[in-house]
Amino acid sequence: MASSIATSSLRVLPRSILPRSTTVVRPIVSSLYQQRTAFTTSAPKMAAKITGIQSGPVLSELTQDLVPKLPSHSPMLFAQKKAKKLSFEEIAKALGRDEVAVAALFYGQATASEEDVKNLSKLLDIPEANLFATEMTAAPDRGHMIEMPPKEPLIYRLFEIVQNYGYAYKAVLNEKFGDGIMSAISFSTHVDKEVDDKGEWVKITLRGKWLPYSRF
Repeated sequence: MASSIATSSLRVLPRSILPRSTTVVRPIVSSLYQQRTAFTTSAPKMAAKITGIQSGPVLSELTQDLVPKLPSHSPMLFAQKKAKKLSFEEIAKALGRDEVAVAALFYGQATASEEDVKNLSKLLDIPEANLFATEMTAAPDRGHMIEMPPKEPLIYRLFEIVQNYGYAYKAVLNEKFGDGIMSAISFSTHVDKEVDDKGEWVKITLRGKWLPYSRF
């Protein structure tokens, strides 16, 4: 009975009293669209802030866990590199050397010449006497930094390349050069960055003298 009364009362209401969809629905739809657009636009920015996504290159710094494994000049050089906001590429240009070779100097994995020390002194504002007092110009004690297999993800990826392709490299090198090895002493390496429509690519060149095994 109540249902029929409510229905009949709705039929006699003037049309002007009823709510208009044009004044109620459209603002709601518009508001929802604006909120969705704002969220879609801001979501990547919010994600970048939350996850710490890098938008470009960063300057390499010395991590504290490596300090006990490195020679005394390494913290000194890295501290001034950070203070001067210099990349290894910029330092390499000042020294007239490859950036990988310069990074090896910083980590104590290569010997610095007197010219290297003098150039670093000027560039990084470190007294020459302080640098010459370190073991920079002595024969380095290599190979203590990295555990095998490596735990650092980027270094492990290089190790993984050898795991996957080591025997393939060996087979092809033997076919091209014979029975021997590629020197890591008479050696140079270079890192290049390539960019195309599919993204950024790493190109690492390894150039070593071929050393045939001696017969005896």
